Amino acid sequence: MANPNLTDMTEEDAADLQFPKDCSSSRTEKIEHDVELDVSVVKDEIITSDPTCHICKTALTEPYIRCAVCNNMELCPPCFSNGSEIGNHRNDHDYIIIKNEFPLINGSGWTAKQELEFLDVLQECGFSNWVDMAKRMQGKLAEECKNHYLQHYIDNQTLPGLPKIEETKASLFSCEPIPYLYKLQDLEEPPRFASNTLNCKLLAGYNPARSDFEVNFDNHAELLISELNYDEFDIIDDNYELGKELQIAIVQAYNNRLKERMRRRKIIRNHGLIAFRRTISWIQRYECTITRTLAERLLIFMQLLSGIEFDYFMEGLHRAGELKNYLRKLYEFRSNGLKHFHSVPMFQKLSKLRQENDKERKQYLNNPEYSWKTILPGYSVNFNNSVSNTMSQRKAAPPLAIKGLPGYEKLNSAEKELCSVTRIVPNNYLDFKQLLIAENKKSGSLRLAQARVLLKIDVNKTRKIYDFLTEKGYINKPSQ
Repeated sequence: MANPNLTDMTEEDAADLQFPKDCSSSRTEKIEHDVELDVSVVKDEIITSDPTCHICKTALTEPYIRCAVCNNMELCPPCFSNGSEIGNHRNDHDYIIIKNEFPLINGSGWTAKQELEFLDVLQECGFSNWVDMAKRMQGKLAEECKNHYLQHYIDNQTLPGLPKIEETKASLFSCEPIPYLYKLQDLEEPPRFASNTLNCKLLAGYNPARSDFEVNFDNHAELLISELNYDEFDIIDDNYELGKELQIAIVQAYNNRLKERMRRRKIIRNHGLIAFRRTISWIQRYECTITRTLAERLLIFMQLLSGIEFDYFMEGLHRAGELKNYLRKLYEFRSNGLKHFHSVPMFQKLSKLRQENDKERKQYLNNPEYSWKTILPGYSVNFNNSVSNTMSQRKAAPPLAIKGLPGYEKLNSAEKELCSVTRIVPNNYLDFKQLLIAENKKSGSLRLAQARVLLKIDVNKTRKIYDFLTEKGYINKPSQ
């Protein structure tokens, strides 16, 4: 852009832009005599776009030359210095230097070029992103960019033509604010649990449908003002002033109780102490990393942390669990001889095929028709009865794939086999094991009936766990 103050070209600029010059690419013959130019015709001009050179077709950047005789004729400095000509344009025409290295706003210290660059960066980075804007504006700090924009573009609009923005609801919100953007039927229905149920007790008497508690804190605070009469004291009474002060004190006491009630509600809301559905989703999300048992124990920290802080806390433990599972997989790959990641897909494919073959093999061996005992002499079997018996019996469940489940790395080979056959999650097995061992230490022995009362799971699974622990010496059977 050009300087708004029309000044003459300096002698140095005129010396650099002397012509005519020899131009091999000119469309006219060379001019052998020099033409003196009146420097008074050389002016600066403000422009708002970057055109292209009519000779070499390159994009023009300030400073460049505009012909004062021809319309829309701009030249780059190299073409102008070579005396290039095109069409009706001649190299002895008066010209204008287009440049933008001048202060656009008095006292700002910013040139017009910096102002254009600043506005481009502002549109790209967005308003109030001053740190990123300062990185792209050479020699400018974030605080300088912020103060310059607010001072010259918002608070005091020194440039002419800037739009005046009035702070109305339409200008601030781009439309009239609407209290509810969604209809009631679009919202999720709040839970409505029956009274005296477990879910209702977990909400501590909170009614989500009304967003209120059935029994508030200091629930009888209203009794203070329930019998308070405004006209209880007459003006002519000698105790009028004292009575009014007592009434005011009672109302203030009631207000203090209401403030305390609201303070406790705010704590409950900010710390997420009542978030039943979200708590359930948390436990399901962290079941493979933090484990459900540990996540339930960690919920007590919701009383000490805010909602965001508790999310950071749980997500940090979740990330640690993911890294732990990832390291466990890497350890499994390394233990099977894998040294490169490109071998992992083939290993996983072969492992899946092996598991399927083992499953089919077990089903084949359990079939009495294909048992090797049937070929022995003197052995007879009634296939009809065997088939009817197998059909009447319940189909045995396949072993549980426990690799990668919580607590898997804490088991030995025998315990892994037990958990797989009995279809028990390793982490639950470790809890059962610790519970039975602790009960065994109290009396020195443990009976099967006691174990069934403690574990409260399937009796067959309890017996298998009990027999395994007694066989390994973890618990003792009572002496007969």
